[in-house]
Amino acid sequence: MNNTELPPTTKNPGGWFKSSYSNAAGSCVEVRILHESVLLRDSKDRAENQPTFEFSPKSWNSFLSHLGETP
Repeated sequence: MNNTELPPTTKNPGGWFKSSYSNAAGSCVEVRILHESVLLRDSKDRAENQPTFEFSPKSWNSFLSHLGETP
């Protein structure tokens, strides 16, 4: 799988996006969008050796589309 990163932006030079729901203590998740996958990590623990979840773009979009649905 080729996980070439999308170019960083001036607003987000590291490529990670923190949830807008994050509290002042930073207890939330961060997302990094690559060409062929989406990475998810705990915003409180950014060490390189910490677990990161990886999703295909299709799986990630499916997850996001279900967030607003009520059971």
